[in-house]
Amino acid sequence: MSQALPRPQLSMGLTTFAAADPGGWERLFDHARLFDRAGVDRLVVSDHVAFGENLEAYGRPEIGGVQGGKQPTGPDGLWLEPLTVLTAVGAVTSRVRLGTNILQAALRRPAVLAKTASTLDVLSGGRLDLGVGVGWQREEYEAAGLSFEGRGRLLDQTLEVLQTLWREQRASYDGDGLRFENIHQMPKPVQPGGVPIWVSGTVNRNVARRLARFGSGWIPWGPAAADPRAGIAAMREAVAAEGRTAWDIQVVGTLRAARNDNGEPDVKATLERVPDLVEAGVTDVRVTWPIPDDIDIAEESVTALVQGFRALTR
Repeated sequence: MSQALPRPQLSMGLTTFAAADPGGWERLFDHARLFDRAGVDRLVVSDHVAFGENLEAYGRPEIGGVQGGKQPTGPDGLWLEPLTVLTAVGAVTSRVRLGTNILQAALRRPAVLAKTASTLDVLSGGRLDLGVGVGWQREEYEAAGLSFEGRGRLLDQTLEVLQTLWREQRASYDGDGLRFENIHQMPKPVQPGGVPIWVSGTVNRNVARRLARFGSGWIPWGPAAADPRAGIAAMREAVAAEGRTAWDIQVVGTLRAARNDNGEPDVKATLERVPDLVEAGVTDVRVTWPIPDDIDIAEESVTALVQGFRALTR
């Protein structure tokens, strides 16, 4: 699993949800192609399988939400399934990496998820990154017939099965109620060792253990996302305590667009935080950047952002 960390990368979110019917999703593909042309390193999409009506739970950190957090839609918002979206997006792009931020992997049966992700990786030429987490919403687990309280254990088992099926020609598994022998699942992912897994979570022993065992990247959550310097230092210690002493794990840091006096996004002001993030240990800077409706203006804006980022991080 050991690997040299890449130069700092720039990622952008692709909006795959809407509060009401957007009248079509072609804009999603326009933005994906734009990111590909402009040189964005990675686009990421989010995940919700279903909603209950207790959406204020997202603001509860003790169950996996974030303090003060608010869901961007109500329970009847339209949320596209992320792996389906990335398969479609992979077909209209050629170089940008395709990531989930985050996939609630435990809601999917492990062998089926392994097959889906492997297929996507093969069809995209090895461009998939699988960001995973446990989620915050009890109702999604109930709808899938799964235990919300046991979601961490379910995620660990899912990741074990994924890497087993991706790496072994003749795979067997026996653990926690799931057993199979001499299973062949082809094709394997293009990427050596399987699709990279990015683990989301706060600094705690369960997340550190998950990172130590499975992680190519970490998506900080809660206080660690708000203070990346302290969060990364604490997670490095926690991962080392789990036996993974070489820090070869990529780390996400978030960057919000700054605006000028006219309310327009300001590339230079936005990028001022990048050197501090990189110095803190962030390797994947995820930017929330407004995309104008005019695709030519949008491409000029995103290209300027990418070029400014490259100038700071080369």
